[in-house]
Amino acid sequence: MATATATAAIVALLLGLSGWRGAARDILPPGPVDAAVGKNVTLATLLQNPEYSFIIWNFNDGREQTHVATAGRAGIRVNEPYAGRASVDATSGALRLSALTTDDSGDFSVSVVSADGETEIAEIQLRVLEPVSGVLVSADAAEAVEHNSTLVLTCAANGSFLRFTWLNETRPVVASDSERLSVEESEASSRLTIAGVLRTDLARPIFCSAANQLETEKSAPFTLPVHYGPDEVTVTASDPSRFVRADSDFNLTCATRSSPAAAFTWYQNETLMDSAGPVLPLEAVRRRPLWREMSRYTCRAANAETERVVASPAVSFAVVEALSGVQLSGPAVGAVLLAGEDSANLSCRAAAGAVDERTWLKDGRPPAIDGGRVTAAPDGSWISLAPLREDDNGRYECRLANAVSEQKAAYELVVNYGPEAATVNGESAVELRDAVTLRCTAASVPPANFTWKFNGTLTDVKTPTYAIAEAVYKNTGAYTCQARNVVTGKNVSSTHNLSVKEEGALDEGLSDGAIAGIIIGILAALGVAIGVVVYCRQKVPVESPY
Repeated sequence: MATATATAAIVALLLGLSGWRGAARDILPPGPVDAAVGKNVTLATLLQNPEYSFIIWNFNDGREQTHVATAGRAGIRVNEPYAGRASVDATSGALRLSALTTDDSGDFSVSVVSADGETEIAEIQLRVLEPVSGVLVSADAAEAVEHNSTLVLTCAANGSFLRFTWLNETRPVVASDSERLSVEESEASSRLTIAGVLRTDLARPIFCSAANQLETEKSAPFTLPVHYGPDEVTVTASDPSRFVRADSDFNLTCATRSSPAAAFTWYQNETLMDSAGPVLPLEAVRRRPLWREMSRYTCRAANAETERVVASPAVSFAVVEALSGVQLSGPAVGAVLLAGEDSANLSCRAAAGAVDERTWLKDGRPPAIDGGRVTAAPDGSWISLAPLREDDNGRYECRLANAVSEQKAAYELVVNYGPEAATVNGESAVELRDAVTLRCTAASVPPANFTWKFNGTLTDVKTPTYAIAEAVYKNTGAYTCQARNVVTGKNVSSTHNLSVKEEGALDEGLSDGAIAGIIIGILAALGVAIGVVVYCRQKVPVESPY
């Protein structure tokens, strides 16, 4: 060691006396040179068969300079700290180091001293790299609140000469992309600061990549909950109508985006209801004292972590009980009502549900309520007919309605009357062996019973129709139809005379219409003829007798 030190001292003295030509040519390639811990490295030169007196290698770790080895005519001398690990190629001047440690990182300089005392000096950096390992991301908080929190993420790793890269899943995080982001680098770690954290910042896993010239290693995915919301709160009704059937499966659903999930409360006209959760069922509404009234319902969403409470827009509706058990009542079943003598009251009611609208129909049309003989209740719940008339007979229908339902009921009103004046329709004269049909009609409720008399003598015919298959002379006479109403006890009759004549006696000549047509035709032809004669006379010149 003493000899090597002495040699280095002599060389240094020579350098000081002779000067050096370091800038004359390149004797080392560009650096730095990277090598792994425990491995070997050769610091090559650009010299080719140089002529030299000495080639001297020194090391500077930034604190002090240490002689490594010298090659000269006397051979190669290695300084004690590098004994067994360093050697110099006498031909090219290259320095070879083995079993590298991190302490070998630094600047190696080579001095080439020629025989005439001129010196060339060059320097190259050696970086001894530790493998990358233990890449870990940590945070200064276990959770964050959107907009309110500032989060610091630290990426630490083992290794040397590390470079760090932050990734939002696969996309690089670049601090210049946002004023909210900043990155601070140190030798063994990197700090990513996120101000005013947003939910999107950590919606995907965060990774940190640490690398040097040897290798790259990525951290495990890092996630951290960001509490946010509630955002805008919406209420959706299963039925958008303003009136809801009391027996329906109606409900309101409240929704919002929130982390953690929001807690929901419900209000009726700003009064807290005894129902919680995202769904308000109709049964909860019906437990309220004012459930039948038009009310405003709102939902409020609360996030315990962000301490935010957001109310929804109001949904207004009223719960209406559907109509049921509608009945139209009138005179008792079996009651005998006589036109002109009796009256009738018809009443329409619903067993359940509030009625908003009542409509009366008779035989499909509104009845003529005149306020005199026919009157109605102010709310339309009944109508009165006094006294009854023949045309009051018919089907009465009441229709009850509210906002959610419509029901109807019917009543058949029977007013007994008649029979009114009887009428017999049929042939007055027929020829021998003609068929004869006489029909008797008389308005009556119930329908009248009919009997027939021929020339004053009661017959066996008891139908409205009296039929003769082939008329004979003895069928000539008076046919009397009698109609009887067994309820009113009234009788009416009508007589029809029939004459049976010999065959051909009733052949019809020209009808009055035909005769009139013939006369009109003759007159028209005569008029045309006269017109032609007059026209011709006007066209033929008449000779003068003179």
